[in-house]
Amino acid sequence: MPGEHLEQREDGVDVSVVVPLFNEAESLPELHRRIAEALDGAGASFEVIFVDDGSRDGSFETIRRLRENDGRITAVRFRRNYGKSAALAVGFEASRGDIVVTMDGDLQDDPAEVPRMVELLGQGYDLVSGWKKDRKDALSKRLPSKLFNLVTGIVCGLRLHDFNCGLKAYRREVVENIPVYGELHRYLPVLAHWAGFRVTETPVLHHPRKHGSSKFGMGRFTHGFFDLLTVYFVSNYTRRPLHLFGSFGMLSFVTGLGIALYLTWLWLSGVGIGTRPLLLFSVLLMVLGIQLVSMGLIAEMIAHQARRTEDYAVQERLG
Repeated sequence: MPGEHLEQREDGVDVSVVVPLFNEAESLPELHRRIAEALDGAGASFEVIFVDDGSRDGSFETIRRLRENDGRITAVRFRRNYGKSAALAVGFEASRGDIVVTMDGDLQDDPAEVPRMVELLGQGYDLVSGWKKDRKDALSKRLPSKLFNLVTGIVCGLRLHDFNCGLKAYRREVVENIPVYGELHRYLPVLAHWAGFRVTETPVLHHPRKHGSSKFGMGRFTHGFFDLLTVYFVSNYTRRPLHLFGSFGMLSFVTGLGIALYLTWLWLSGVGIGTRPLLLFSVLLMVLGIQLVSMGLIAEMIAHQARRTEDYAVQERLG
């Protein structure tokens, strides 16, 4: 049974459900009710952490009223909109459960899937990502998403059908060791995979949006491309940036040097080279190579000294 891996604990919380939200006041009462039904039915002790990412529709007041009737609700309210990654980072920090589940606040993710996802964690996985196999969104969202998932899988070496599904279940070790900042929430399975955690996915129910409209535009796919480059760099070269900059720098310098030696041989053979564009090109390549290696050395020093910290202006907390 799905509830077998959700044995009641006397000393804490089994499952922390983190819900980042932005202007979802109409959805929250039903979402809370369905989360409680799913986890109470599984016999789990749980908490629900709502992270209000600067809503202006009264979402936090709705959460406040829900908390009056259920002390298992806690909440964090940002003064302005920081984005989903910031909301998840703060939610992870506030969570207490051995298992952390994330879902969106728009009722498209189904809380009834949570016990089954937790059961998969009990089979030895560290992160279970949902797969909206029968996605209830417009074609204009589904097609770019398929392309995004395909490219991400090829670049990152982790083949999932749906990297960006908001419904995920994590062991506590994952959220404690994987940094979430910028807009890297899309790539949490990739970051976990590269850190050595076992990642899998499972089909989950996906519902049409009941209230409001999507808060994400087409710009998220452009942002996603740049975030993919960021993930690839920080996961492979953060501790050795010279390997990246130095490789391109040495390639540029050696190519320029080779051209310069060729032109020198021509000059020694009596051929004029002063007006050849190839001469300027060789000098440019060598200078560029030296600059790239220098950038790599500077990045090495920064990486050695820097420690990433990022603060968010929290307006209010409940619980």
